[in-house]
Amino acid sequence: MRAAVIGGGAWGTALADLLARKGDEVVLWAREREVVDGVNREHLNAMFLPDAPLSPALRAETDLRAAVRGATLIVSAAPSHAVRPVMAQVAPGLERDALVVSVSKGLEGESEKTMSEVLAEVLPAGTPVAVLSGPSFAREVHQQEPTAVVAAARDEAVARRAQQALSTRYFRVYSHTDVLGVELAGALKNVIALAAGILEGLGLGYNPRAALVTRGLAEMTRLGVRRGADPMTFAGLAGMGDLILTATGALSRNRSLGVEVGRGKTLEEARAGKHSVAEGVSTAQSAVTLGERHGVELPIAREVADILFRGKSPRRAVADLMERDLKAEQWR
Repeated sequence: MRAAVIGGGAWGTALADLLARKGDEVVLWAREREVVDGVNREHLNAMFLPDAPLSPALRAETDLRAAVRGATLIVSAAPSHAVRPVMAQVAPGLERDALVVSVSKGLEGESEKTMSEVLAEVLPAGTPVAVLSGPSFAREVHQQEPTAVVAAARDEAVARRAQQALSTRYFRVYSHTDVLGVELAGALKNVIALAAGILEGLGLGYNPRAALVTRGLAEMTRLGVRRGADPMTFAGLAGMGDLILTATGALSRNRSLGVEVGRGKTLEEARAGKHSVAEGVSTAQSAVTLGERHGVELPIAREVADILFRGKSPRRAVADLMERDLKAEQWR
């Protein structure tokens, strides 16, 4: 199989390396010339995945058309804000019946659309599209530590095709047909991870973080179900699995940024000098807008957005969450 991975960040690089070590012919597209040169000359992506030797068989390109030429598998791994313009350039060069697998975990800022919805608008009609999500830090995938993720497509045959294409002895892929649930879970968990990091930055303990993650899962589920997703999806790998990882793991960009904000840094200060994108930042505001549009209360996402974009004190945000009207525990 010839595969093209579109996006040279940590996640795209780890998946390109996985496919290359599987024996596929793989091209990694990156915008940054230094990433391409590093992959081709030194088999390293020092900018986004440092100290991680890559398969010598992996090669990189800055030319999108050249990257996708002849590829039967396209992995869309650009940050969510870049998926539309980048994949619109990919579209004219797609091979007939090439499978596109979206691995970007976010929502489009202005439209609040999921990545599969964006791809449906920019790719040729009928292009098979699957989405991949679940607990999967790029560095641990590169180190071949075992994990399990989920590939979802509306057509079960497409989901199974993605499952077969990406599964290895250490990267177990389950199939699913709830595309919306898998994508919303993958995007919204980043917001809760930011909130968990903020609590840690404030010096709070395990009790508040456990409560936050649990209520965050309820919040994610409420919005997903209102939009038509299966509630059980949020109890699975794309929901609970990825949420636990991202809200507690030391490698989480969203949690780490939240820690810095909780310690008193502004969003701009916390972002300074970082190449990688913490998707939860833009998703926080998108989630609030989606909640308002669909009549769903998202108190945690709202407080995170207020902290990041409106200068609210993290301690005041915690107090406001704790002082909300008392109610029964339920996700509806």
